Amino acid sequence: MSSEMTPRERWLAVLRREQTDRVPMDYWATPEATERLMAHLGCTEEEEVYRRLHIDKVVTVGPRYIGPALPKNENIFGVRYRDVDYGTGTYQECIYHPLAKYETVEEIVAEYRWPCPDWFDYSHIPQEVEGFADYYPIRGGGSEPFLTYCQLRGQQQALIDLILCPEIVHYCLDKLFELCYIDTMRIYEQIPGKVMLTYVAEDMGTQENLLFAPSQIREFLLPRMQRMIDLAHEAGAYVFHHSDGAIREIIPDMIGLGIDILNPIQWRCRGMERKALKRDFGQHLIFHGGVDNQHTLVFGSPDDVRQEVKDNIRILGAGGGYILAPCHNIQAVSPPENIVAMYEAGYEYGQSG
Repeated sequence: MSSEMTPRERWLAVLRREQTDRVPMDYWATPEATERLMAHLGCTEEEEVYRRLHIDKVVTVGPRYIGPALPKNENIFGVRYRDVDYGTGTYQECIYHPLAKYETVEEIVAEYRWPCPDWFDYSHIPQEVEGFADYYPIRGGGSEPFLTYCQLRGQQQALIDLILCPEIVHYCLDKLFELCYIDTMRIYEQIPGKVMLTYVAEDMGTQENLLFAPSQIREFLLPRMQRMIDLAHEAGAYVFHHSDGAIREIIPDMIGLGIDILNPIQWRCRGMERKALKRDFGQHLIFHGGVDNQHTLVFGSPDDVRQEVKDNIRILGAGGGYILAPCHNIQAVSPPENIVAMYEAGYEYGQSG
């Protein structure tokens, strides 16, 4: 193509399976990794990093909390956290699960207060995207409720519940999905037709297999995800589906629900080989991610990174349908030289012929 496209035009062309000037490139990283990258490049603003590395930035919009004052390190669900420093990054880890003590739905109904959708204000969103909506892709809304359910009940109990307490799972997921649905709908109402991407996620895989039985996924998650996906499509948004790990077995179900983008493509996980994914699902899905940040970005050389990017573009990007990105948030243990190599290679090898 003769002229350079904007990030929004580039993303949209891939989503519509139209010709682009080059492969779009997205950026996911922890704050610590971004700080190291900025120092390496001598940049004082993140925007300068995006320009230098030709990253097709996505602008995310969402509400502001205006509800009751929350205790320190506690969220709207009553889940409490503490900051844990792992040496190269600090993460919030759950230390209190407010629904862990309950054994029946009736107890939860009687004693637990769910968050109210009116605890959030959306009126600022139009101003946030003013001047950006025609240049950057806008992401807003979505859901990842089983993650929240694990925080409410505790990871182990949440998985036990799928077998021993299904009525609690159904009750809580109905509540959580409804909150997500209302949140997403209110975002759309503020900027009609401007949200390009909606994040409908749930981590359903381990390194080797699904985290849950397919029957559990189909009972507890998929019907509720369908409602979110339908809402996004009715608003003109594309559905960005994130699920870590070895999820090949459930991909046909997700395609049946109508997802548009599959992330993160952890191709070293069992069953997630790139050629087979592209062969079997490439006509239905846009692939997002694929640059391995468990091995290549952390332990590889810049040449290893460049080769992986080249392979991803050749395999996942054959005939279009690929957005280059790391397969999860880049961690601060990844050398900045490797991050730069990823985007420089993406820019070099991703040019349309």
